[in-house]
Order: sequence, then structure tokens, then C-alpha cells
Amino acid sequence: MQYALLIYAEPGYVDALPAAEREAMVADYSALADDPRTITSAQLHPVETATCVRVVGGRTLMTDGPFADTKEVLAASAVIEAANLDEAIEIAAHARPRGSAAWWRFAGGAALSSLEDVFRDEWGRVLATLAGSSRL
Repeated sequence: MQYALLIYAEPGYVDALPAAEREAMVADYSALADDPRTITSAQLHPVETATCVRVVGGRTLMTDGPFADTKEVLAASAVIEAANLDEAIEIAAHARPRGSAAWWRFAGGAALSSLEDVFRDEWGRVLATLAGSSRL
């Protein structure tokens, strides 16, 4: 089964870490990326560079953002192959996320080889979710 690991952290958290802790964190995430069960992984640019897209009344609206009622924002992601959720959790435990981490199992049985595949296959649902959760 394939799982998406979404890693959340407070903006600026990494920059505020002492050098030794920051190096340990980078080593943990590098080990996750190098794990043969990891299909793909990526760190995201800071939240200030994100763009939100909403469709309201048939119009496409773009804003800087995201705008969330939380201190933590999506900071990185990985797609891994695991036999079950227990194995997926074990993989995340080795990465020792400094914020929170969420595992999402992919629906259906189709193998996804990259984050680009995920977006290509799921962009309609992502856009619908964004539009549905819009406060506009």
C-alpha cells in the first residue's frame, strides 16, 4: 500500500533550532528520503511563497497564502510503500518529525510513482476541497 506522509511545522521553526539540532533533523529526513520504501519526498518552500486557488461563482481567485487556523503549515511530504499503517508509522518514527506528521493512505489501488502523479490524478479533488473550504 502507498501512503502519503504530510509533515507540518511552525514557520521559522527550523531556522530557530540550534545548529546541532538542525543537522540532526536534516539527517533524519535524509534517511527517510534514502529509505528504499520511500518512493518520493520533497521539502516545500516557506509558506510565504504559497498561492491559494479558489473557484467561487465560476471565477478563479488566487491569493497569497495558505490561510489556516493553525500555527503549523505543510512543510514537506513523502510517498512511501508500506505493508500497513503500522509499518508506515514505524517509518515516520525514524524520521522523528519535529512538528506533526499525518499519514494518508491512497484511495484505490493504483500505484503512484511521484508527487506529480498524485497531483495529476487528484487535482480535481484538491481544487474542489479548496473551493468547498473557502470562506469567500
